[in-house]
Amino acid sequence: MANRAALIAKLSQDLAPVKRAPNVNLVASAWFMVSAIYVVAIIHIFGPIRPGAFAQLSESPRFLFEMLLGLVAIYWLSLQAFRDAVPGVLSQRFMMFGFGLMLLWWTQYVIGLAAPALEPSSLGVRHFCLYETMLYSIPPIYFAWYLVRRFYPLKPMRTAISLSLAAGMMPAFYMQFACMYAPAHTLKFHIAPGLVMMLVGIGLAWRWRPDQQVS
Repeated sequence: MANRAALIAKLSQDLAPVKRAPNVNLVASAWFMVSAIYVVAIIHIFGPIRPGAFAQLSESPRFLFEMLLGLVAIYWLSLQAFRDAVPGVLSQRFMMFGFGLMLLWWTQYVIGLAAPALEPSSLGVRHFCLYETMLYSIPPIYFAWYLVRRFYPLKPMRTAISLSLAAGMMPAFYMQFACMYAPAHTLKFHIAPGLVMMLVGIGLAWRWRPDQQVS
């Protein structure tokens, strides 16, 4: 018994207090807010939004539904990505619901090919929206990965897919106000480039190793 007590004392004498891990939902929400503000600001800096875009929210309930659904889907996926970085926090149901919300949002524009929420128009077109969508999502992706790797993602590739998808969809979402409204244009030049940005997240996860020192 004395030997056991001595062993325990020896092992614990150099232990230092450990800070309590931050609330992952609060971290995710903070990342979402900061990234959303950044995306909105930079889109406004490099060009005006479509004239009358915000007024169309009250004029078309379906357009309002599309935008609310997109906002909820992106926020849910943000929570999903950060929860996935903490072992045992993300449930299968939570993850499937998040991907389901995102698919439901995209489906609105597929349906819109035949029955659009608004009259398709080239009004407000931004000729480089494809590149804007990709470029503007890069800083949020890097910022998100900087935060999540301070937890301990056991499945970094899956975590990276969720966080880069959430980040990639932020500019894609706001382009529905900033650029022309046409479902075919949305799918090709807003949604598709946002999906491509998953490759950036996958690349970050592939280069990362769990045993690397996190500064």
